[in-house]
Amino acid sequence: MIWTPAQLRTFLGPARSHRPFAFFHLAAYTGARRGELLNLRWSDVDLDGRQITIKGSTGVVDGEHTEGTTKSGRTRVVTIDDGTVTVLREHQKAQEAEKLRVGNSWKDENGRVFTTAWGGPIYPTTVTALPGKLIKAHKEPEGMDQAPTEPLPYVRLHDLRHIHATTLLLAGVPVHVVASRLGHADPAITLRVYAHVIRSAETAAANVFAKALE
Repeated sequence: MIWTPAQLRTFLGPARSHRPFAFFHLAAYTGARRGELLNLRWSDVDLDGRQITIKGSTGVVDGEHTEGTTKSGRTRVVTIDDGTVTVLREHQKAQEAEKLRVGNSWKDENGRVFTTAWGGPIYPTTVTALPGKLIKAHKEPEGMDQAPTEPLPYVRLHDLRHIHATTLLLAGVPVHVVASRLGHADPAITLRVYAHVIRSAETAAANVFAKALE
């Protein structure tokens, strides 16, 4: 199940009140993988240049945080829009306030973009579990007798990556550009994974050409 842009906006609205909001926003607006975002440092974020550099990935093995390369083994630069710049600036400001509150007990020494309230690394399961809880809260709002007329279908965190790719492909963004943003080593991977989306875009292209000749 892939959300529409309208459904994504519906999800991000309530998510704004949660600490990981900037994480979910960046996941949707860049298509980056969970581990790549958890590994992101502020030194890899260029807010003035409107881009982030994804250099590696973070995971957990036997309860211990580990760091390694991206899935493709390559570093990539991903551009971001003005709205995402604003979200990251607000997140950075909130993180600085947390540092002041915690003081010398702040744990992070690597300048991570996403940390716990005490500067510790975030466990991947933490950000994986929250979307399901937010979707359930949207379907079953407290203090309301009726559920929303258009409840959000359940999706996984990883599906935000698919939403990003699908939206770009349907908008006519070239496959090689989408592949670069996703970190696919070869555009052929993108073609294979999103073949159904590309077929839909090809149908739309035929209609565009026909209309141009009317």
